Order: sequence, then structure tokens, then C-alpha cells
Amino acid sequence: MKKIINVATPAVCAVALVLSVAAFTSTNAANPSSPNPVVSSAPAGQPVDLTYAAEKALPSVVYIKNTQNSKVQTVEYSDPFEDFFSDPFGGFFGRGQGGNNGRRQRQIQTPKRVGAGSGVIISADGYIVTNNHVVDGADELMVTLNDNKEYSARIIGADATTDLALIKIDGKNLPAIQIANSDDVKIGEWVLAVGNPLGLNNTVTAGIVSAKARSMGQGVSSMIQTDAAINQGNSGGALVNTNGALIGINAMIYSQTGSNIGYGFAIPTTIMNKVVDDIKKYGNVQRAMIGIKGSDVNVYVDSEKEKGNEVDLGTMEGIYIAEVVEDGAAADAGLKKDDVITHIDGQKVTKFGELQNIIAQKRPGDKITVNYLRNKSKKSATLTLKNEQGNTKVVKNADLDVLGGNFRAITDAQKEQLNIGYGLEVIKVSGGKLKDAGVPKGFIIQRVNDKSIKSIDDMQNAVKEASTSKEPVLYVQGIYPTGKKGYFAVPLEND
Repeated sequence: MKKIINVATPAVCAVALVLSVAAFTSTNAANPSSPNPVVSSAPAGQPVDLTYAAEKALPSVVYIKNTQNSKVQTVEYSDPFEDFFSDPFGGFFGRGQGGNNGRRQRQIQTPKRVGAGSGVIISADGYIVTNNHVVDGADELMVTLNDNKEYSARIIGADATTDLALIKIDGKNLPAIQIANSDDVKIGEWVLAVGNPLGLNNTVTAGIVSAKARSMGQGVSSMIQTDAAINQGNSGGALVNTNGALIGINAMIYSQTGSNIGYGFAIPTTIMNKVVDDIKKYGNVQRAMIGIKGSDVNVYVDSEKEKGNEVDLGTMEGIYIAEVVEDGAAADAGLKKDDVITHIDGQKVTKFGELQNIIAQKRPGDKITVNYLRNKSKKSATLTLKNEQGNTKVVKNADLDVLGGNFRAITDAQKEQLNIGYGLEVIKVSGGKLKDAGVPKGFIIQRVNDKSIKSIDDMQNAVKEASTSKEPVLYVQGIYPTGKKGYFAVPLEND
């Protein structure tokens, strides 16, 4: 289990644990034209019926089992007598070479591992959002729905920084959850956490939103804090409002014991939407950078007071800039050390988590208007956000869906009939790159860009690798059901 040490206040230190056991801006659920429009929480001051929210959300939350198969790994180990008795004849008599500080290698068989977590169905055709740590390292993913139907899942994309992942099952008319705007969530409103904690599937717990825009470190920023009880196995599950609409993906707890003590954290839907949208469009997250380092103004002022320094920035709210990254967006726009950011695109920012939430919804190349104070004087600037490489390019990483086909590994009977050892059969061709290239149903793909294709994972890896190369083309070799060999060139980019 991953653990993150984080300081909550100057006097309190706790352990934040991810919860597994071992921006999609227009999802089906969020589309205004959808028969299931987005809904906010119950009006303030009105009686709250949590049974309605539970009934709406439960069918959309799934159980995910992550299986990591046994593997042979090479590990280093220390032989304390290696150098002491090193062979002066250079290994002639069978001893290992000396002078390697006693380090040797051997192969070990790792045990099979099984972990579990939760996920949320966001579209009727089988897209599911969960945490990256729930699916990380999986050789097999099995998804169980609320009605106990089981599906094999594949990973569309994952992002360790936001701890989000998008997976897909082959299903139709699935119960997609409604998605609310997490920016509209208010501190103190009732929420439900829905998931599969501690092996207790289909569990619902209630609480309130305790805080917003919590920065938890390790890349996970601007989280919703709740006192709804969540435990191991809740990872990837839903945090919903009183109308059963999704406001966040449960990700971690703050605990010194490993179990719930009243502090849970969820990734807001504003960030989830952007991550999912990027994964579907580009294959990876397009991360924008503002190009500063800093802290909340009140944190900076308090730290200076502790040093005996008096500071007057003209405000006690906003983001104090401690450093401007060279050649970054802020530097290009003229921002400097000791400036204080107060608004972005007209939206007031009082703490760093709010800034992170806004930037997390942007892409490289997007422009933002920043209002800031310099020597207590109001100023503004327009910034063009950059990526981590310092430019505004979008890097595409195509997913298997771009091919517009369904595949399955060939059967033993096909192997015997065609005298081949492996291959991936095209069992369906719809509108996509395969159809454009003329690849027919029934064709068996054996090699792509000179790499053997034995599984769907092999095919997906080939597509992703080719999509980021200088020549985004799949050179497909295979065999027809008749035994005739075939060759196709499948361009991944549009003309």
C-alpha cells in the first residue's frame, strides 16, 4: 500500500493512504442533451433524503479486481565473501569475478498478487474512471457491476500525477452516473461515499464536505475533503451529492492507523473531466504549467514573522510567488518574485489548491488572465501556459479505439488449422482506421511494425508507440482465414 507522509498543520502530522486493498468535459452523463442532465445538491435548508442519492449512485459504482501474475525477476543480492575470497585467476576455477563490492544477481519467482478497488461508470458504452493506483501493474482487470455481472477490462490510459485512470469494458446501456460540477460544491453539504471498502461490496457511507482545494502533495492537488467514512477498497469509488450526482473520485484517507478517522479525500470532477477528456483525445494528459513556485500568502507571512521579519504584501489572501521558473509562462508575461496572484480569469484565488484546480483544467497553449499585486499595486497580465518541456505543443498518444475494430486472440483450432503459433483476429470492423486501410473482418494480425502481436495489450502498445513516433503508421502483417498472407499500412493521423 502506498503511503504519503504529509503535514496537515504545523502541529499535526498524519499519514495519507491510498485506498486500494493490495477532463472528460462532455461525458455521456454530463451532456446537457442527455436524458440524464447534471444535477446539483438539494436546496439549502431542505430535508435531505440520502436514500435517493444511494439508489441513484449504487448501480454506477463497480468493483475492480487487479491481478498481477507470477513473474521471473532478476534481483541483486550481496555476497559478503565475494571480494574477500575473490579469485586471483579471474574466475578460471569457477568463482565469480572480484571487485564488484559483493553484488551478484539471481532470478526469483514473484508470487501472484491480487488487489481490489472501486470504479465509476461514466458512459453507457463502458468507460469507467478509477484511481491509477487501483489498476497500476495489472496483468488482468476484472470488473463486477452492482448486479454481479462480470467483465474483463482494459486500461485506456492512466495518470500517476492526478492518480486517475480510464478503463473500458465491452458493455452497452450501462448505468452511467450523472456528473455534477465540483466547483459548485459547498462546504458543509451532505455527501455519500460509494464503494467497496474492506471487501464489503456496494457500501454507502454519509458525511459532509469538510473542506475544498486541499493540496495533498505527491502531485494530487485541490481535493475535496469529507468526513464520510472511507477505507481500503474505496479507492476509485464515487463521492456524490444528495441527488446522486458525482462530485469526486475517492482517492485517499488521512490516518495514523490505516483505517478511517474522519478524513477522506476525493479528486474533484473538474479535474477528472479534463484528465478523461485528454486520455480519450490524446492518449495522455496534456499538463499545463504556469511556471511559478510559491505558497499561500498567509503561510508566507506567518513564516516570515517567525523569523522576526515584518511583511506587508497589501493582502492576506492569494498566492505569493517565491520563484519564477526561467522561460516559463509567468516569466514570459513579466511576473516576478514577491508578486501576489489574486485572480485568474476573474476568479478569486485565496490559496494554492484553488490555483492548482484552475490550472489542472487547462492545456498547453491555453491563455489565462492573471491579476496580481506588485508592491501593493494592482496589475494584470495574459499568460500562455506551457507544457513541462517549455513549449505549447500537444503530444498525442492514440488509443486502440482509433482503429475502430474488435479483436481476440486466436483459438487453438485456428493455430492448428493455419499452422501458426499466435495472432490477433479482427472480429469486427466499424468506422475507423482499419476500415480506411481496408483491413477486413477475420484477418489475423501477427506482426505490427515488426513486433509480434499475441494479445490485445500487444496491439494497444503498438498503437501507442506508433502514434508518438515520427511516422505514425502501423505496418500490419498477417494472414487471411484462407491461409493467404496479407499486408496493410494503417495511418494513425488524419490527412
